[in-house]
Amino acid sequence: QLQLVESGGGLVQPGGYLRLSCAASGFTLVNYAIGWFRQAPGKEREGVSCISRSGGITNYADSVKGRFTVSRDNAKNTVYLQMNSLKPEDIAVYYCAVRPAPIPVACYMIGASYDNWGQGTQVTVST
Repeated sequence: QLQLVESGGGLVQPGGYLRLSCAASGFTLVNYAIGWFRQAPGKEREGVSCISRSGGITNYADSVKGRFTVSRDNAKNTVYLQMNSLKPEDIAVYYCAVRPAPIPVACYMIGASYDNWGQGTQVTVST
């Protein structure tokens, strides 16, 4: 059974950092592109970042460019989202999602592109 489990969320002060992990089980990530999304209370889900199957192509929402970094470790079947310089506007539930990627350099920032989602992890930025 294909499963994604996010972890690493929590409470952090403004300017702080967190590293989210997305661990896959029941399948191998090597053939999948991965996306990170978030949904704040009362707002629509938005794409945060994505990484291609090859790992060589990444993309970021303008709001997180220069602060967030996505990476993947296929040997550990895990994807990461390093989040630095966190701001209150980053408060949201963060989700990872995967989709098969026939094109190794394709990266997808649209949620509807993804087939499977994790349960989410809460990120709160506050003093």
